[in-house]
Amino acid sequence: MTKLALHYQILIAMLAGAAVGLVFNVGFSARTTSDHKLGDAVVRLQPNHDVITLTSRVEPLGSDESPTTFRQEFGGRKDLAEHYPDFDNVYGETFASEPSALELKITDRRVKIDEDLNRIRITYTRKQNGRELTNTYEASNPKTLRKDLPQWAAVYDRYGGTPSRTVASWGRWLGDLFLRLLKMITIPLIVTSLVTGVASLGDTGRLGRMFSKTLLYYLVTSLLAIVTGIAMVNLIRPGIGAVLPGTQEVVGGADESLLGVFDGLVNNMIPANPVQALAEASFLSIITFSILLGIFIILAGEKGNPLRDFFASAFNVMMKMTMFIIALAPIGVFAFMLYATASQGLQIFETLFWYMLTVFCALVVHSCVILPLIVRIVARRSPLEFARSMSPALMTAFSTASSNGTLPLTITSVENRAGVSNRVSSFVLPLGATINMDGTALYEVVAVLFIAQATPGFDMSLGAQIAVAVTALLASVGAAGIPHAGLVMMAIVLQAVGLPLEAQGVIIAVDRVLDMCRTSVNVWSDSCGCAVMDRFETADLPDE
Repeated sequence: MTKLALHYQILIAMLAGAAVGLVFNVGFSARTTSDHKLGDAVVRLQPNHDVITLTSRVEPLGSDESPTTFRQEFGGRKDLAEHYPDFDNVYGETFASEPSALELKITDRRVKIDEDLNRIRITYTRKQNGRELTNTYEASNPKTLRKDLPQWAAVYDRYGGTPSRTVASWGRWLGDLFLRLLKMITIPLIVTSLVTGVASLGDTGRLGRMFSKTLLYYLVTSLLAIVTGIAMVNLIRPGIGAVLPGTQEVVGGADESLLGVFDGLVNNMIPANPVQALAEASFLSIITFSILLGIFIILAGEKGNPLRDFFASAFNVMMKMTMFIIALAPIGVFAFMLYATASQGLQIFETLFWYMLTVFCALVVHSCVILPLIVRIVARRSPLEFARSMSPALMTAFSTASSNGTLPLTITSVENRAGVSNRVSSFVLPLGATINMDGTALYEVVAVLFIAQATPGFDMSLGAQIAVAVTALLASVGAAGIPHAGLVMMAIVLQAVGLPLEAQGVIIAVDRVLDMCRTSVNVWSDSCGCAVMDRFETADLPDE
């Protein structure tokens, strides 16, 4: 029986993971649990000199359980408040440090747990000496809850933990294992591939020509992506009449500036310690050092041959390891799609619909019209055949939302399936995964203009849109090839054009799906760049 092709395996795994995740999310998950009644409690606070003793007795939750009693001592009211930050709300403002006991009868105790994969919210209502009180507690996950809110751990263990959370957590864990395997081989694969590719050129002049053409391709495609995004925003106008959600969550980047990002970018090009750059996975530093190493192997002449042979052998070994790990791609893709759909379900498509539609349409135009035209006209290849060859990498990029993590699969697909020379792919792809972010640039300009349209009084003139476009282009170059890096870069763009940083919180809810789409576009653009460079370079390269 013929083995099913890898891209079909990945497609089936992606669809299966999405289907199973939706079943758990829609069929078995209760994102908001019903109210649960807790037993009544009596809390007694007894000050004695500098010590306050807290004694709590909680009635049983069930008929077969015994009352729970615990006792704690605190070194004064300040110490008590440090352990119970909501001291005044919970124990009342009537308690003072004089040597008199305070007894609180807490009745009608109820708890409601709202949760998804990214948050656990506990709403606690009760009557305290007849006075109704409500407190809300939040934690990002069960582990954090047990650490920061230990008093609620037993309640969560009893009433929390929906099936969708459990399934999504296992999916994320399994998917992260696969992504770790990919990341494990990424650095050695980049180094050996890039050094081998540059050293095999045999002429530093060819390297200079390839470098200039590659940068020109990156600049042109990124500008085309940004123009497409601006045109789509002005056509659909998703922010007009939109009411931004009230979230104040900010991902980061508020203290960064565009100049600071590019100062760091230039500094990272020259690693002070190449070994440290390898350990910290500083891609730009690694690429610069690998290119320089390959150049000086050429300049060393015959004395550089042993080093050239060493890296060539190492590259062959790394390719064998890469192919083994890539065979596990369907499992990793299934796990990632299971995580995405079980944790968020279809609800992510119900909010910010017009914004998502604008981003999606712009990405489709760029990836299905503009880039294929470049492949057809400039590279003189069939865009459909080339896309079919790159399908394993594109689907993996979609599910993992990591262009750096997908890089090993991108390299093997573009070489083994698309027939691009290793000397081209080993140079174009690592560089592209670091600085060529068509999808990210497009996404940033659409998101910022969406927020601008929804912000009363913001100037949406052509000059303002050009400023957004230029800033998004420069910021996209500094975006790392990891999930959600575009959100951090967006803080820089928002800051540059005078929009509130808090506004980026409106897109967090739907960012995962859009991140998957724009990562696929990033990888597709890098791959098309390989086809373009291969057409111009292969004829001038010496035979392997």
